[in-house]
Amino acid sequence: QVQLVESGGELVQAGGSLRLSCAASGRAFSTYAVGWFRQAPGKEREFVAAISGTAGSTYYADSVKGRFAISRDNAQKTVYLQMNSLEREDTAVYYCAAGYHPQYYYWGQGTQVTVSP
Repeated sequence: QVQLVESGGELVQAGGSLRLSCAASGRAFSTYAVGWFRQAPGKEREFVAAISGTAGSTYYADSVKGRFAISRDNAQKTVYLQMNSLEREDTAVYYCAAGYHPQYYYWGQGTQVTVSP
């Protein structure tokens, strides 16, 4: 079992930056891939970024490539999502999830990111 808690979401102006954190508890965290997903009002949840377990390979949605960066600190059992050049379209609830990409089994409760004009 893995428990995940997201933090770092807040209101930010367009063009600004935020760093989201996903803190995990439970065994074998380093073996899991961790992904970030988001869901905007009235839209389906979509993939944002993912990072593999030990190798640290990264994957990004086209919409965030070059603006977002995912990283992990296995010693701290934390995964980060650095978001730069934020756009209004990035407004959503952001979730982290753990599993074996593209299958994710454990999900956090989400953190709200709001980008104002």
